[in-house]
Amino acid sequence: MPEADTLWQAPVPAAVRSTESFPARADVVVVGGGIAGASTAFWLSRRGIRTVLCEKGVVGGEQSSRNWGWVRKMGRDPRELPLMLESERIWRDLDKLVEADVGYRRSGVVYLCDSQDELERRESWLTHAEPFQLDTKVIGGAQLEAVLPGSGDAWAGALYTESDGRGEPQLAAPALARAAQDNGASVLTQCAVRGVETTAGRISGVVTERGGISCDAVVVAGGAWSSLFCKRQGMRLPQLKVLASVTRVEPLHEGPEAAALGPGFAFRRRQDGGYSVANGSANIADIVPDSFRFGLEFLPVLRIEWRHLKLRFGRRFIDELRLGRPWSLDEISPFERVRVLNPYPDDSAVESALSGLARFFPAFKGAKSSNRWAGLIDATPDALPVISAVDALDGLFLCTGFSGHGFGIGPGAGRLMADLVVGEAPLVDPSPFRFERFSDGRPPMPMTGL
Repeated sequence: MPEADTLWQAPVPAAVRSTESFPARADVVVVGGGIAGASTAFWLSRRGIRTVLCEKGVVGGEQSSRNWGWVRKMGRDPRELPLMLESERIWRDLDKLVEADVGYRRSGVVYLCDSQDELERRESWLTHAEPFQLDTKVIGGAQLEAVLPGSGDAWAGALYTESDGRGEPQLAAPALARAAQDNGASVLTQCAVRGVETTAGRISGVVTERGGISCDAVVVAGGAWSSLFCKRQGMRLPQLKVLASVTRVEPLHEGPEAAALGPGFAFRRRQDGGYSVANGSANIADIVPDSFRFGLEFLPVLRIEWRHLKLRFGRRFIDELRLGRPWSLDEISPFERVRVLNPYPDDSAVESALSGLARFFPAFKGAKSSNRWAGLIDATPDALPVISAVDALDGLFLCTGFSGHGFGIGPGAGRLMADLVVGEAPLVDPSPFRFERFSDGRPPMPMTGL
C-alpha cells in the first residue's frame, strides 16, 4: 500500500447519541446533520418547536467536520456579510449557548499577497466591505511579522482582520445537535429521509428508512446531497460538488496563532496545537451528469475560478449516474447506500501546500503530517447559500449550498432558517439567499475581486 494511503483518515466528529424513541409527529423535520441542519434544529427547539433532526450517517460526518475551521468575515461576498456578522456574534457566546466547547478563538485571519497586483486585488474588496465597518486593514513589514512571526520579507503585503477567528469542525455541529436534544428535539442518526409527502399541495410529512413522520414543515439541509433530494421532489436546485483536500500537521511549539491563506497554501491552528493545512488553489470539480445539467449556470464562476479549479473525469461520473436513478419511498434510497461521503484526497495538492508552507514559514520545516482527508463542498452558481422557503411547495425550506463558507456562517444561517420557518422577523434580509433567484430570469452572478 502506498504511504499516502496510510494517511487517509477522515476526522471523527464528536459523538451524538441517537434519540431512542422514534417520533411519529413533529412540527418540523430537519434533513441533514451538518452544521446548518444542527444549527437550525437548535434554534427551532430553543423556541419550543417540536423538531426532529434526521441524519443518514453521523452528525457532522461530511464537510462540516472536514473544512478548514475558519470563522471569517474577510473576503466574503458583501451580500453574505450581514449574516456573517450575526453569525460571528453567535460564535462568541456559542460555548455558553450549547454548554459545550466548540473551540472558538478570535485569532485573526491573514490573506498573504506575493505581488502588488494581488495586493491591489485583495484591497479592492475593502470598498465592498466599507459599509460594514470591519477592522480589516492592509499590513506589511514589521506589522506582518508581528502577526505571522517568521514570515520574512517574501510578501508584497497582506490583508488582515484581527477579529476573525477559528473553531473546531469536529466539535461544533455535534455540540449544536446535543443542545437541540437538551431542548427537547429528537436527533435520529443512521436514519435517512427518502422523501417528503404532501397533502393538498403542502408538506404533510417525510418518509424515513425507519418509517413516516408527519409534520408541517421540512428543512432540507443536506449539503452535497441537497440537489439530489430536491430532484426527487421535481425541483431543480443548481448545485455541484467540489472536492477539497486537507491534512493535519502534528503540534508545533512555535507555529503562528493567526490563520492564513497564501499562494498554494492555507493553515489554521488546531485546538491540540497542530494545524490543518490545505491548498486553496487546487480544488477538483469532477465531471458528473449534473455538470451537464447545470453547466451553463456555472460558467460565470468557472471563468473567475478556473486557475484554482481542476476539472476531472473519472469514476465519480458512474457513481453519481447510479445514485441519481429514481427511487420510490418504499425502497432503499441513495442516502442509505452511501452513509458518508468519504472521497480520497488529492495528495499532490496536499504535498504542494506543505512544501509551500515550509518554504515561507521555517516553523513548518520538517512538520509531520499525521493524516489527510477530503470533503465535498456544495457549491452554487453564485457561491451564495440558499436559505429560503420554496414558493412552489408550502412548508418546504432549503438551507444548503454554502459553497465552502458554511462552517463560519452556520450558526447564523440556522437562526435565520428558524426565523423563516416560524414566520418571525428574520435575523437579516434573506432576499440574497432566496431559492427562486435561480429561476426568476435574472441569472445569479458571483462577485469578482474577492
